[in-house]
Amino acid sequence: MALSVTPYEAINTPGPWTHRLVPANGAQFHLVEAGDGPLVLMLHGFPQYWWTWREFVPALASAGYRAAAMDLRGYAGSDHAPRGYDPTTLSNDVLGVIACLGEQSAFLVGHGWGAHIGWTAARRSRMVRGLTAISAPHPVRLREAARTQPQIKAWRYALRYQWPWLPERDFAADNALRVAEVLRTWSVRQAWLTREVSDRFRAAFLEANTAHCAMEYHRWAWRSYVRADGRRFNTLMSAEPIRQPVLHIHGRQDPTVLPATTTGSGDYVTGPYQLEPLDDCGHFPHEERPDLVLPMLREWLATHR
Repeated sequence: MALSVTPYEAINTPGPWTHRLVPANGAQFHLVEAGDGPLVLMLHGFPQYWWTWREFVPALASAGYRAAAMDLRGYAGSDHAPRGYDPTTLSNDVLGVIACLGEQSAFLVGHGWGAHIGWTAARRSRMVRGLTAISAPHPVRLREAARTQPQIKAWRYALRYQWPWLPERDFAADNALRVAEVLRTWSVRQAWLTREVSDRFRAAFLEANTAHCAMEYHRWAWRSYVRADGRRFNTLMSAEPIRQPVLHIHGRQDPTVLPATTTGSGDYVTGPYQLEPLDDCGHFPHEERPDLVLPMLREWLATHR
């Protein structure tokens, strides 16, 4: 079945925001922004793009913030670079975008891979004023959980992503139907996933080499468990705690990053740490329950502004 939007239309969706291309860390990044005030930079996860924050950008702009949502490296309207899908490079992307927007600091709001990058950026730079991490534990806690049978079982799907080119073809087939399947099966509340919403995420995933680049995130993650660069990253993340305030949101029914995996993330934070588990919620709390997540985020930002 044909999609109701093209990749270009999905990426450049009009709304109460301005589209921009920003150079940073040797690449070019697409983002949208609205409002004035302290910068809040939002980072999407797999398999989404900036549009996952469509309700958050105007809401935070109205609350007195400069709200921005970017496409991560390799996704949608940003450069589809052939390499650089390790957390250190990806966090440099984010820190570079903050600087290129003319800001000295920002609050980061990340989901999934975006939160993983946010944890890394917060550990590496004081440019990060605070972090809201959704559906992603601290990277050291994630590595520890990867040795447990329940989390290994929950991640079996990612083993298929290690094969060269086969998962890319699978995700691109039938107008990226697999994207809709992931969004549906990883959600508990599925009312948010209308035909229009599904079509936009599927269309954006068909842009250029997005499917391949998205797989590279997962490939680095799995291979990092046995490679020297992965051990160096784990040493970096465990050497010092995160001193910035952290709001940690997780769905109690998340089928891919288990709630038990999240437990213990606060041990790596010495700043104010707030854990908010959400009932009846899967991997996409900001999509499934924006009525809960958005007020929680606004209150947290106001506290640490």
